[in-house]
Amino acid sequence: MAQGGVAARGAAKAQDRGWAWMVLLAAVLLQALTLGFPSCIGVFFTDLQHEFQATNSETSWFPSIMVAVLHAGGPLCTILVKRFGCRVAVMLGGLLSSVGMVSSSFCNSLSQLYLTAGLITGLGSCFSFQAGVTALGYYFMRWRTLANAMASTGVSLGFTLWPLLSQYLLDEMGWRNTFLIFGGILLNCCVCGAIMRPVQLASGSLLQLPRPEEEPGRKAEVAQLSNGASSHLKLQQQTRKIACFQVLQKYLAFDIFSQNKGYQIYTIGVSWMMMGFVLPHVYLVPYAVQNGVEERRAALLISIIGFINIFIRPLTGLLSGQKVFTGRRIYLFSLAVLLCGLSNFICVISAEFNMLIFYCVILSIAMSGIGALTFQVLMDVVEMDRFSSALGLFTILESITLLIGPPLTGLLVDITSDFRYVFYTSSFFLISAALFMALSFCALENKNKLKDTSKVPPDKSAIYNEKPNEPQSESQSALAVVHITSI
Repeated sequence: MAQGGVAARGAAKAQDRGWAWMVLLAAVLLQALTLGFPSCIGVFFTDLQHEFQATNSETSWFPSIMVAVLHAGGPLCTILVKRFGCRVAVMLGGLLSSVGMVSSSFCNSLSQLYLTAGLITGLGSCFSFQAGVTALGYYFMRWRTLANAMASTGVSLGFTLWPLLSQYLLDEMGWRNTFLIFGGILLNCCVCGAIMRPVQLASGSLLQLPRPEEEPGRKAEVAQLSNGASSHLKLQQQTRKIACFQVLQKYLAFDIFSQNKGYQIYTIGVSWMMMGFVLPHVYLVPYAVQNGVEERRAALLISIIGFINIFIRPLTGLLSGQKVFTGRRIYLFSLAVLLCGLSNFICVISAEFNMLIFYCVILSIAMSGIGALTFQVLMDVVEMDRFSSALGLFTILESITLLIGPPLTGLLVDITSDFRYVFYTSSFFLISAALFMALSFCALENKNKLKDTSKVPPDKSAIYNEKPNEPQSESQSALAVVHITSI
């Protein structure tokens, strides 16, 4: 216990200062290279469609698979982080992303592109991005909200630079050579991973993960089984079942989903929201080109969204970090989602370039709130020592809707030959998700207030769960830093 307290105090000294700010810089670059990367796919949409003689629905599977795998790989990333640490996970992700894009430059069919750019690059981006988010959560405590908001500006940088770079390279050397160059650029994720070094304690030693056989409760459960087992074979079967259950609970957080109403509502709401959130990013450039906008100017629209995000996201982080919003960030998030849904009607009214610029300005403001608050709200809803597990299940569920959203909408466009249905569909999912989350959390908060009318009002951070979170001991706090110190 004493050693655990020393470890916790030593780890705390590394938070919010010194090397933590270098980790923040690496996280900014990681998000620019990973989350920002899919924003440029719309630039290649028409060329790929003509190259492979594909429909809108078939072509949209390419970015859908990439984005879905980027989110669905969360549990695998969690296993990597807990086993090898954030540094190895980020660097492996950078290597996979690079291999995927280099391989994509030699593809002769869309199905090959689904595997290389979609699956391999998407999985690599997932490892780099999610391991970086996890490391950031443990390097910052006091300034965590600001750090998350600043890190999310990397997405804005990616949104700004990737489309412009993509359009330039596409015009100069075609999509194949462009993908080859992208493979080299994505290798920079390995450099960012190298920056995420293990936390040094005051004694100069590193925090280490407990070995699997030393995990709390594991020995007791195995011993209990061995006492009551009739045979060695039966013992092995029961042990495997326990191990399987522990893995599911540890990496997919089904126990949190079933017990924590706030996490349940938030996960369902965000998953439903993602059906519409990604649609403008995939179809805005083709929609503008179809309505007579020059290709270079159409690519500029995505860059405008990213450029405005650079300035708005940190302001959103500072605003949401105020004490008045403690336990209330979910309502800010819902408001941003609602605004994002309503902004799509601007795009439907007119497809003139000036009107599209106005649409991008409003959309970028709404996206800033969503991007800055998504993971901060999740950190509010669940305990930090279960964050990586909760993030795994959270991203798995939203990846399903990310995968099917664009192809289904593309099928609707193929049938109607009208891109406006993209924005109608997007608005429906976004507005309904915003109302669901806001009203559900409001009802949950009122329910908790009724339970505590005769007691001292609970802390606002506990309103998301029907049971207030128990305070962590020093030993638990020490283990909370394990994800970034396992190597």
